[in-house]
Amino acid sequence: MTAGPAWRRRWDERYERLERSRRMGAFVAIGKRFVAIDGGSYGGLLAIELFTTVLPLIVIGYGYLSGFASNASFATILSEELHLDAAQALRVHALFGAAALAKSTWNVLGVIGFLVWGVPMAITVAGMFAKAWHRERLGLWSRLWRGMVWFVMYLAVIVVQYKITWAGDHAGVAQAVLFVIGLIPVWLFWVLSPVLLVRNGARAWRSLMVSGLAGMVINGIILAIGLRIVFPLLLDGWTGFGPVGVAMTLLTWCGVEGTAWVVVACTGAIVWERHAPMITVLDAQDATAGAERD
Repeated sequence: MTAGPAWRRRWDERYERLERSRRMGAFVAIGKRFVAIDGGSYGGLLAIELFTTVLPLIVIGYGYLSGFASNASFATILSEELHLDAAQALRVHALFGAAALAKSTWNVLGVIGFLVWGVPMAITVAGMFAKAWHRERLGLWSRLWRGMVWFVMYLAVIVVQYKITWAGDHAGVAQAVLFVIGLIPVWLFWVLSPVLLVRNGARAWRSLMVSGLAGMVINGIILAIGLRIVFPLLLDGWTGFGPVGVAMTLLTWCGVEGTAWVVVACTGAIVWERHAPMITVLDAQDATAGAERD
């Protein structure tokens, strides 16, 4: 058998699979993609990495921004923004203490140490995106530097969104307008994520901009609202465990956040595949990923 007919047959099979996927309901396709890439395991792994990397960096960063004041604490932000009652706020303060305690960690070695902990997370996220977008994985070094750039971007978006949305003393319509403006960096972050993390990720920019809306809605709106509703309930569930209960609440929420990242990757991929021209999708995806496709 000649190579030509074999190549043509593989191309036709991929075309048919993509057509079936586009006819399938979007939520069904996202669920199948999540299961196919073992999204639950990725979510659990990312939860641990978020808890041990991102959370300490946020605490240290807050200490720096507050001038490591003895009367400042990251717990104050959690208590105010999540509208915790007095008992819940007291438990959160018992876990974090004052920002002054983090001053000794604010140095080159201290910050770099936590950034190094972000290396496994960067590689994990790059591998997860490759699976969700049905692309051949990048080489180790490419996954490393691209994942680290993505990680730094993620930290920057947290700071920028907080500065826009919550840092000022606003309420009512002004707060709502700032909340919407604060979604713009979140949207741009998820537009650029596949460009950084997957092979041939910069194809069909108009479709990428549409797929980025998935991350904005899930990460910027649903999780932001859900955090304010669910976190106090989770905290009450650990009543009696003191600071350990607060830590377990944070770890649980990191699990929600990590799983949401996987859902965002799967949703963005499905949206892109449905919005971009079919020939572009087929050309961008790696032929060896056929076994994982819908």
